[in-house]
Amino acid sequence: MAYSGGRDSTALLHATLKAASGQGIVVLALHVNHGLSEHADEWQQHCQQQCERWARRGLAIEFAALRLAGRPAKGESIEAWARQQRYRALRQMASEHSAALVLLAHHRRDQAETLLLQALRGAGVAGLAAMPQIVERDGITWMRPWLDVPRERIDAYVRRHRLAHIDDDSNEDTRFARNRIRHRVWPALIEAFPQAEATLADSARWAQEATACLNELAQLDLAVVGAPSGLKLKAWSQLSAARRSNVLRAWLRECTGHAAPASLVTRLMTELPRTIGGSWPLAEGRLMQHRGVLKRVVDKASAAAPREATLSVRRAAVHALPGWGGRLQVTRVKDGGVPIAWLAHLELRQREGGEQFQAGIGRPPRSLKKQFQAAAVPAWERDGPLIYSGGQLVFVPGLGLDARVIALPGQAQATLRWLPLTPR
Repeated sequence: MAYSGGRDSTALLHATLKAASGQGIVVLALHVNHGLSEHADEWQQHCQQQCERWARRGLAIEFAALRLAGRPAKGESIEAWARQQRYRALRQMASEHSAALVLLAHHRRDQAETLLLQALRGAGVAGLAAMPQIVERDGITWMRPWLDVPRERIDAYVRRHRLAHIDDDSNEDTRFARNRIRHRVWPALIEAFPQAEATLADSARWAQEATACLNELAQLDLAVVGAPSGLKLKAWSQLSAARRSNVLRAWLRECTGHAAPASLVTRLMTELPRTIGGSWPLAEGRLMQHRGVLKRVVDKASAAAPREATLSVRRAAVHALPGWGGRLQVTRVKDGGVPIAWLAHLELRQREGGEQFQAGIGRPPRSLKKQFQAAAVPAWERDGPLIYSGGQLVFVPGLGLDARVIALPGQAQATLRWLPLTPR
């Protein structure tokens, strides 16, 4: 549970403790000390002491805190920096304590405010979708159980249980965009449209559905226009403008692991059809157009990270492996996958020669070289780590799962896919 000590997180932590009581569940309260306020250390102490009081009452709770070391760069948004660093710290603490689920205390008004902010920033459908109620990233499930709950119900809960909480003085600072919405815009909006909170939250849900549909369409189009070498521009140009933009955003997201700037997408949409041999800057490298293919080239300095030797996978997610120059995508499947339990302690190795891979059940294991040749796997699809579990080869980029690790019916299972950051 992400626990700032404020009203909302205090209420959700208290409710979670009550629900977990007698269930054999220990609730871990995660506090991020941003170090931005002169009261930051006092707030951390308040949160720790509150957890200790609840523990003395017999509630199963543990407390963990992490103080952020850096500061926002000159000209950088304090809000954006704090949000990014907060989630990074929460993810780190959750992983260190083997917690796979983190609860967040956002409520319905937070959702409505987020949609307003995104609309005022000119966001597209994905931005207007605001905050998801549940999402899985990097092996952690993030859940907002109160996203449909109006703020008034949380206020009533706090009063009924007489919960002590922190009032962050920065919430009154209207230099921050969300605070301007909250203090200047929201009162007038509610006076003019009393149902604004509920209707804006409904709009966010519709945008989430539209985003899901666009993502599914992008995957269908990627199957046609995408290739290990990059984005095939002739096939891409035959799509409608809307689908070209949609699949381009999806391809760029697969390349970098995050959403591409709208300015880059707009520029590519305009310049790609009329440019031969073009080049465009992208994070940690460039996009290069060559012989009808758009591909990403990573700077040598960025690709020089040490190779990861181990990986722990407990659920479906995309795991960045910069040392290997790509990401491992783990997707839940009903059959034909590897048991998820096998993925908890993985070893990542490079090819050394002599490795044996079984391409199908009942077929004999053969050397990787022969398997690559038989499957006509080009050299650029063979990059990436060989993945082992308990000494058994599990996955080979370009070939897939070894038949000896395929799960039995009824087991929780997943399939693996290697996504190179630098298509060759």
